[in-house]
Amino acid sequence: MKNDRILLAHGVGGRQTRQLIENILLKYFRDPLLKKLPDSASLNLSRDSKDICFTTDSYIVKPIFFPGGDIGKLSICGTINDLAVSGARPLFISCSFIIEEGFGMAEFERIVKSMADTAERNSVRIVTGDTKVVDSRSGDGIFITTSGIGLKRQSVHMDFSRIRPGDAIIISGVPGMHELAIINARENLNFRSNLKSDCASVYGLVSKILDASKRVRFMRDPTRGGVAAVLNEIVSNLKYGIKIYEEKIPVTDMVSSFCEILGFDILNLASEGRVVVVADRYDCEKVLEVMRQHPSGKKSSVIGYVTDEFSGKVVMRTRFGGERFVEMPAGRQLPRIC
Repeated sequence: MKNDRILLAHGVGGRQTRQLIENILLKYFRDPLLKKLPDSASLNLSRDSKDICFTTDSYIVKPIFFPGGDIGKLSICGTINDLAVSGARPLFISCSFIIEEGFGMAEFERIVKSMADTAERNSVRIVTGDTKVVDSRSGDGIFITTSGIGLKRQSVHMDFSRIRPGDAIIISGVPGMHELAIINARENLNFRSNLKSDCASVYGLVSKILDASKRVRFMRDPTRGGVAAVLNEIVSNLKYGIKIYEEKIPVTDMVSSFCEILGFDILNLASEGRVVVVADRYDCEKVLEVMRQHPSGKKSSVIGYVTDEFSGKVVMRTRFGGERFVEMPAGRQLPRIC
């Protein structure tokens, strides 16, 4: 690797994160289940048992309380979502806290209550955990790590290898609202708006999708690196490309204005309550109809298709009729967003 130090850019979900994973982590962590870098590992414990999915993630968001959520809600929803997009029903969660000395007891209780309420609403049990306290000014408040176990649907098989030219790319709503809400809160931009994070569980929506179609090829929630990172991860494993259409991407005037003022590409911004779905083209209208009937998917849209052109590339047709490559996000974007 060119850099001899870990940089913030290595943790934002873009090109540098991918390089860190491929050049160091996969060099030593060689289990075959890791090679495709799934949101959660699909495991079979014995010949007679059903498959389970297992996932883990850490949360270091700043500020810890933000419009639409907090670090506690985020940690539970994030783990639920990683299991859901893997085709599993979330069952059990562990939580581990690293707390800075001097952190407010009232704030900690608020976070824990938020986690408990979110888990209860989603019929998930928090069954084990750990707490560590570090010296003042060495922990930046509170960090949370959650791991989750879910029971995988027997009839669901999602994998990059199942994707074919013609498959539809669907997104469940306006992307990037989580990161924009964090930016507005953290930087005290004082934009007069009701912009809130999209932080939410996608399990209910995903369940409806999988009930409606047996030809869903792949799903992922577009967190760090946003939709651009998800689509580039897909094509990096394929001999095909993806073509999307700017006019099909769901946006609101408020989100569009934020992006224009701040110079952000909406495709690079993190969501915490959205899902990107790759589905058979002939099933996409059925999937889209089901998604739009769910409260979390009212603004769902088919934004593009897998194509046998542009091998290994993502291309977007702009509103003005031109085309541009959508690259894997690179460089330092906003850190500490999830």
